[in-house]
Amino acid sequence: MDLAALYRYLPALERTLRAAYRRERRAAPASIRPYVDVNEEFTLRGGKRFRAILVLAGYHLATGKDPRPALPAAAALEHFQSWMLIHDDIIDHADTRRGGPAVHRSLAALHAREARIGSSEDYGVGMGITLGDLEEPFTVEALLAAPASPRARLNALAEYVRMTRLTAYGQALDIRNGILPPETVTEEDVLTVHRFKSAVYTVASPLKIGALLGGTSRARLTDIESVGIDLGIAFQLRDDVLGAGFDAGASGKSSNDLVEGKRTLLVVKAWQAGSETDRNRLARVLGNASASPEDVERAREVIRATGSLDYSERRIETLTARALRRLDRSRTIRASGKPLVREIADRLVRRSA
Repeated sequence: MDLAALYRYLPALERTLRAAYRRERRAAPASIRPYVDVNEEFTLRGGKRFRAILVLAGYHLATGKDPRPALPAAAALEHFQSWMLIHDDIIDHADTRRGGPAVHRSLAALHAREARIGSSEDYGVGMGITLGDLEEPFTVEALLAAPASPRARLNALAEYVRMTRLTAYGQALDIRNGILPPETVTEEDVLTVHRFKSAVYTVASPLKIGALLGGTSRARLTDIESVGIDLGIAFQLRDDVLGAGFDAGASGKSSNDLVEGKRTLLVVKAWQAGSETDRNRLARVLGNASASPEDVERAREVIRATGSLDYSERRIETLTARALRRLDRSRTIRASGKPLVREIADRLVRRSA
């Protein structure tokens, strides 16, 4: 089975997600139903569904069989993703997501249109946090719905708990890094955030949850964990490159990460290697939403000229190579599934969007 075969399950995944919201809408009080609709629209608005695909991949790696029984768990990861994105957009003061308004922005706009009492912005943020929280019971319910043995479901739930906790650790450290002077943030600080916030819930845990539901014991997941963490960090480093506006023509992304002040590896290494003039150029842009396009381009040039961009590319290659060596040597990942993992690796780190 390859990625193309896994993606053929997407229509069934969409139906599973839609059915969960429809069930909840019927059960919820009438006054709550419009808010369930907000969550449904946001989740079904789009997204790559890659975490869901990795749950299906993990199940197939464990069993060698059709991964359809893992569809409820794949849907669970999409509910979790909605939860994280809704809250992330509030933290980042983002206006848009998935081609539409961020949830808290759309709710604030509704409040303003209806001329309700109080602050529209406060309403949007408060309701956005709450509707993000509403996605957790959808997540747990979907995991419990997977047709697997009680032990397999408990193991998958335990991994979900671990994933949620580590993701929160990563988010806390990411916010902490953002308030520190750039010269005090180290490469290890950046990679720790990527390990907790991105690698676990983007790659390692989805694969593990699928494998656990397929009956794999926790003891046999060491290689999947290690491969998933290395590929997940490489994935986030690639996202940082795209998010700083490099390959913007191909990715459609801009320099948002720079003007948002994110302490990425690109920024940390450029700050360390740059001159005082270079640091001043970076400082004019970091966290400055009003930075001019010329200043942003000068900051990107600092990242290029100091070798920071090349350094991130080398780290991506090193992490990917280490993951693939571990995959090749693994005796716990079935040989027939290794080409699928290689294809996943290529999709994660060679992307331009």
